[in-house]
Amino acid sequence: MSERRSSETESSSSLGYAGDLSPQETWERLSREAAAQLIDVRTVPEWNFVGVPDLAPLQRQALLCEWQHFPSAANGAFVQEVVDALKKTGYRPGAPLFFLCRSGARSRAAAIALTEAGYGPCFNIKDGFEGALDTKRHRGALGWKAEGLPWIQT
Repeated sequence: MSERRSSETESSSSLGYAGDLSPQETWERLSREAAAQLIDVRTVPEWNFVGVPDLAPLQRQALLCEWQHFPSAANGAFVQEVVDALKKTGYRPGAPLFFLCRSGARSRAAAIALTEAGYGPCFNIKDGFEGALDTKRHRGALGWKAEGLPWIQT
């Protein structure tokens, strides 16, 4: 068992974060771990026009903290905004953090940033909320929504 933990730690440290989980795996972890938090790092227009994960069945809400401001300006205060949002939830150190974006790229960067800030374990939700573009340049075949997980329009 210690060998496995050691290789997992090496793998996580080589990634810079705890790893990638599917949306379904994330939902299951959120369902089992009351202290875990989901942080949606998309932009305000994405939250408003595309929707957000609905964690009401778990008696909580996703934390909404922009990794970048629309259309593409970096959010230099991102880590502090997440830390401030976590404080409001009663977050306890060591509880898992799950990061979500549109397709999994910004959320991976966010998971790395919070890991570097000493939080976590931090996980990236692979395929994000809508998944990457398909061959017809459409989204929606992968991700949180495609897996039938709860979501709402704001």
